[in-house]
Amino acid sequence: MLPSRRGRPARVSALLALLMAVGAAGALTACGDGGGLRSAGATSAARSPARLWPGLTPASSPAYDIGEVEHARVEGVAVPGGDIRRADPVAAVRAEIDAHPGDYAGPKARYHETSVRMADCGTGGGAGGSDGSDGARDGCPVLPPYYRDLTGDGRPEMTLGFRLLPEQLTAVRVYTVEKDRLVRVMSYDDAVSAVELAGRTVIVRSPSEVAGYEYRLQWTWDADQRAMLLTSDEMLRTDDGGQHTKRPSASPSPSPSPTSSKAPSAGSSSAGAR
Repeated sequence: MLPSRRGRPARVSALLALLMAVGAAGALTACGDGGGLRSAGATSAARSPARLWPGLTPASSPAYDIGEVEHARVEGVAVPGGDIRRADPVAAVRAEIDAHPGDYAGPKARYHETSVRMADCGTGGGAGGSDGSDGARDGCPVLPPYYRDLTGDGRPEMTLGFRLLPEQLTAVRVYTVEKDRLVRVMSYDDAVSAVELAGRTVIVRSPSEVAGYEYRLQWTWDADQRAMLLTSDEMLRTDDGGQHTKRPSASPSPSPSPTSSKAPSAGSSSAGAR
C-alpha cells in the first residue's frame, strides 16, 4: 500500500495559489503578455524511506566474513629502495602460491594449472606480454602490473592480476610498500570482465547470470584500516544487448592507461609517475 499523502503541508498549496493569482493579475494588466507565471500542476509529496519491522533486534555481529580488510606482508619479495616499481610482480604471485599450497600444490589443487604455468614466467618481473598487451605471454598467468597512487601518499601502489586456472577466474591484487616491505592491501578473485582505476578506487566488473546486467564492485583506500575496503557492490544494466557469461562460483583486463605497460626487472630503476 502506498504511503498516505494526508500529511502534506498546507503552505505548499497556499503558495501555489498565491503565485497563480499573481500570474492572473499580470495577464490582466498586460494584455497579450505571455510571460506570466503558470501552474505546472500538482507537486508530488516528498516521501521518506519506510522502515520495516522497527521492533527487530539489532544484529550484534557481522553477518559473514567477506574479507573486508586485507593487510598482509608479502614475505620474500624485495622492494629495492622502497620503490614498488622495482619489486618483482612474478615473485609476489609466487609468494602467494607458496603461502597457499592447498589451492595450488598437487594435481588435485583447485588452481594447480596456475602453479604449473608459473614456470613460463621466468624471473625478474617478466609478467604478461612484453608488448604491453593484457594477455599473459608464453603461458605465464601473470598480467602486466599497473602503477598508481591509490593511498594518497604521493607514492604508487601496484595493481596486479593473474589467471586462476583452469577455472578461468582472475585474481586482482593491490600492493603497497611499508618500511621497504611489500604489503598486500586488496585481494579479490572472480570471473572478471574489466578492471578500472579511478582516484583512490579500484573498480571490478564481472558478468552476471542475468542477461543485460553486470556486477560492479568498488574498493576504496581507507587510511584507518590501511587497506582497500569494499565500499560498493552493485548489479547494473549493461549496454551490450544482453550478452553475458555465467559467473563462476568465486566472488576486468586492465583498462586504464598505466605509466608502464610491462613490469621492470627487479634490478631496474624505473622512474616517473603512474
